[in-house]
Amino acid sequence: MKVLVTGGAGYIGSTICSALEDAGHFPIVLDSLTTGKIEFTQGRCFYHGDIADLQLLKKVKADHPDIYGAIHCAALIVVPDSVKNPFEYYTENVSKSVSFFANLIEVGIHRVVFSSSAAIYDIVPGFLVDEGAPLKPSSPYARSKYMMEMVLQDYCNAYDLQGISLRYFNPIGADPKMRSGIHAKEPSHVLGKLVDVAVGKIPEFELTGVNWPTRDGSGIRDFIHVWDLARAHVCAIENFGGVFSDSSAQYQVINLGTGTGVTVKELVDSFEKVYGKVIPKRESQPRAGDVAGAYANADKAAVLIKWRAELSLDQGISDALKWAALRPEKLGYS
Repeated sequence: MKVLVTGGAGYIGSTICSALEDAGHFPIVLDSLTTGKIEFTQGRCFYHGDIADLQLLKKVKADHPDIYGAIHCAALIVVPDSVKNPFEYYTENVSKSVSFFANLIEVGIHRVVFSSSAAIYDIVPGFLVDEGAPLKPSSPYARSKYMMEMVLQDYCNAYDLQGISLRYFNPIGADPKMRSGIHAKEPSHVLGKLVDVAVGKIPEFELTGVNWPTRDGSGIRDFIHVWDLARAHVCAIENFGGVFSDSSAQYQVINLGTGTGVTVKELVDSFEKVYGKVIPKRESQPRAGDVAGAYANADKAAVLIKWRAELSLDQGISDALKWAALRPEKLGYS
C-alpha cells in the first residue's frame, strides 16, 4: 500500500520509510527539509514542501490517488529549544498540523497515524504509565504534542477521519542496515551526547539532573530502538482496520516503549560496556523542561497493532556507534 510520511527525511521518519519498504509498502515522503536531510529521500518518491500547503497535498493525492493513509512525523522536537522558542514550536507543531489534518480530510485521506510523545505524561509512583495515566506536559514541545492529540481526537469525532496517536518514549540507535540515523550535528538527546563524547566531538558527558526521586537520582527513561519504533508504524498501518473494527470510536492512543525503565546512569554504564571504555562525565542541573521521566506499559500496542519491542538496549547503543562512524560518508559531516 502507499503511505504518505510527513517528516520522512528526518531521523525517525526516514527509518519508518525503510520499514515500510521492507514490508512491501510504498512510502511517499513530504518534507520541508527544515531539519530533514535530502540524502534520506534518495530513491524514494519525494515532495519538497510545507505540510500546511493544501495545493501541494492536492498534487500528491492527484499523483497517488490510492494513498491508504498518512503518518505524520514532521515536527520540531528539542525540549530546551522549545522553552527558548515557543512561538516556533507552536507554529510548526500545532498551527501547521491543524491545517494538515484538515487538508487530509479535504483531499480524501481518511487515516492518519500521529507521532506523539511520552513527554506529555505526569510523574506517577513507580514511573510506569499506561495510556490512561495522568497527563502533565511540562514544556512547549510536550504541550504542542498534547494539543495535537486533542485536535486529532476532535477531528476524528467530527469528520470522516480515523486517527491513532503513538506516544513515543525515547528512540535510540539507527536503522540496523545503516540507511539512516541521527543527523543533527549537535544532538540534544542523551545517547547522541554519549556518542559525541566517544567520537571526540565534545569533551565530556553532562549528566543533567541527579536528584530526581528515582533509584539512583538520575532520570528514568524507556529507551526504544528506532527500528522497533519504525516497525510499530508499519504495524499500525497494516492493522488500522482492526484497531477500529470492534468499536464506534474513531481515535486511539497507543504507547510505544519496551516496558523497561532504565535510568540515565544505567544507560551510561551500558554505553561504556558496549563501547569498551569509560567516558569522561560530570553531573549538572536539569535542563529547562526536563522531567524525572517514565517508562511504558505497552500492552495495548500488543493487542491493537500486534507489536512489541524486540531489540535490546545494547543493540541500540551499538547501532548508534556504527552510524556515527558511517555518518561522514553518508551525510558529509561527523
